[in-house]
Amino acid sequence: MFSIVTAPTVARLINEDLTGCVAIVRDTYLAHARGNTVNPPSVFLRYRTKPNARIIGLPAHLDETRPVSGIKWIASYPDNIRDGLPRASAVLILNHDNTGYPFACLEGAIISAARTAASATLAAEYLVATGRRVRTLAIVGAGFIARHVYQFLSGTGWTIENVLVYDTDPREAQRFVERVCVPERHRSLVITKDLAAAVRPADLVLFATVAPKPHVHEPRLFEHHPVVLHISLRDLAAELILNACNVVDDIDHVMQADTSPHLAEQLTGSRHFVTGTLADVIEGRCTVDQERTVVFSPFGLGVLDIAVGRWVYDRAVFAGDFIPIDNFFGDLQR
Repeated sequence: MFSIVTAPTVARLINEDLTGCVAIVRDTYLAHARGNTVNPPSVFLRYRTKPNARIIGLPAHLDETRPVSGIKWIASYPDNIRDGLPRASAVLILNHDNTGYPFACLEGAIISAARTAASATLAAEYLVATGRRVRTLAIVGAGFIARHVYQFLSGTGWTIENVLVYDTDPREAQRFVERVCVPERHRSLVITKDLAAAVRPADLVLFATVAPKPHVHEPRLFEHHPVVLHISLRDLAAELILNACNVVDDIDHVMQADTSPHLAEQLTGSRHFVTGTLADVIEGRCTVDQERTVVFSPFGLGVLDIAVGRWVYDRAVFAGDFIPIDNFFGDLQR
């Protein structure tokens, strides 16, 4: 049987168990560290006439208790924002391990955002020295991904006293504060007029922008050594990366496509500036230097989408909230 799981179902099932979603991401990172995944490089489809747009294919296989394969096909069109549309759209296809036949198509943008937010939340849990409590969270880039990270932090028991929001479009920052933030959870909610006003007071900083190249170059912004969730990957100048304690999801994967770590590698000719992976931190194979700025730069492993997608699919089937498509493959007799 081939089934479709739509966005409302995906969103509902994830929001019902944010802690469970974080646990799936944690288990998948550890499976990846054990070598029980296949996660080839992402494929980028780019356009001569739309240089800032791309569609990315992320194939992956999870070879754990219940093996599953699949691919996320995600489009990133930043110009959509001008027309009031989300930047990203995606589908996720899941394949049976024994036959290779696809068995489900799920709306993928929410799954992609959720696994990204779960990854950021997991990283914060292991990198922030004060546990699930921060004095000030700075959000740089008040879009779709930032919304999910905020909701995951809030929904998994974090205490955040103050929230500072900065976006190059003040209307986006205002919309984020009014529609996403929960005022009673915080002592203050402030929209800042510039990046520095957001970053300097914060002990946890989230970068969730659409920046195509580094725009943050000033070392003094980080002299108080916050934990930085560098989700958008291209905000920080290579020199800032080189001065930080760097944790990534996968060293080989993050060193591509002109990410900030990739630029740092090109500048120095080595990867010595990477402390380790998040799985290394979780399992105690490396320690985080809290006397330096700690930067988490996750390239985003396709196997996380596959794992979260299967988890959502299983829950959808259990709830009977899916659309079966009869005879999708036609005649199955050779």
